[in-house]
Amino acid sequence: MTPARRLALFYATAFAGPGASLPFLPPFLGSRGLGAEAIGRTLALAMLARLVVAPSAAALADRLGERRRVVFVFAGLAVAASGLLLVPVPWVLALAVVLSGAATAPLIPIADSLAVRAAASGHGDFGRMRAAGSVSFMAVTGLAGVLIGAGGDVALPLLLLACQAGVVMASLGLPTLGIGRAAPGGLGALALLRNRGFVLLLIVSGLIQGSHALYYAFSALHWGRAGLGPPLIGALWVESVLVEVLLLTFGRGVVSRLGPVRLLAAGASAAVVRWIGTAVTTAPLALAVLQPLHAASFAMTMLGAAQLIGRLVPPERGATAQSLHASFGPGLATALLTQVSGVLYARLEGGAFLVMAAVAAVALPVIAALAYAAGSERPGR
Repeated sequence: MTPARRLALFYATAFAGPGASLPFLPPFLGSRGLGAEAIGRTLALAMLARLVVAPSAAALADRLGERRRVVFVFAGLAVAASGLLLVPVPWVLALAVVLSGAATAPLIPIADSLAVRAAASGHGDFGRMRAAGSVSFMAVTGLAGVLIGAGGDVALPLLLLACQAGVVMASLGLPTLGIGRAAPGGLGALALLRNRGFVLLLIVSGLIQGSHALYYAFSALHWGRAGLGPPLIGALWVESVLVEVLLLTFGRGVVSRLGPVRLLAAGASAAVVRWIGTAVTTAPLALAVLQPLHAASFAMTMLGAAQLIGRLVPPERGATAQSLHASFGPGLATALLTQVSGVLYARLEGGAFLVMAAVAAVALPVIAALAYAAGSERPGR
């Protein structure tokens, strides 16, 4: 298999678990005795665990030049964490969610660093490699909705176990792409955090992607309370990812013409519109019209960030940069906003999405500063 196909296969397995857990884990935890605020705290702790583990593991992978081996070890830990979800004890379930968050934290950032390198060296298109993960996410979300609707909540942990086992197998085929060890010193974590363009990117990505926190944690619960069943909720999530896949697969020309900064601006604008609409309606048809905005609010933001990181950071520090971005940009913001989301949803229900719209709107003026900073800074060693 070519490097692009091996990376696409890894993305497909790595995104399968989130495809099941993101929409259906909160209702699963709720059915096992955790309230809305406890669910918010648990998910926030899992994200905070990711913040600690991802940069450390990715920096180790860069320093050792053993990216595939690091991914294999952490994927194995994720299998063990998923098994704990079969224990019907609230505190054990919370622990399982936190451990799973920590174990899966470095997987996608390390893969992203390899995929950016593969695209830069002519081995494939980053968006198309990532699209394999989106297709998998979409398929497993739909499958999970059907399985849970037919067999009950116990189907979720079994499905997650199977998904994580697939990641272990796919990790064995990750390409090396000639990326060796990172030189001591150089553009390490501290130097990255002194890079103005990189720091502004963390803020922008955090605000836009973080505004999805309420959607990830409580949309299924919110729509379920409004009378939508698991298959319909799964279909809405599938729809959003389907449009994302179309952008990643066929939108190369659009992405290239827009460039990273305008991709980020489009993502922020789409998020504002999306969350305002989600706040004011639970009508299935209206939600079906809003869900395609995910292609901009998530996918364009992700692509813009990946392009900027590729411009600002040399490839042997790619895993460190991608993990720092994932952890202290979207990761930190999503963790904090997930904790806030539990409180907001408990008090405002659907109206809490208006707060998320305001969060995304704050990113727009920061993008203007990022446009200048990104043009003035170049990779260093």
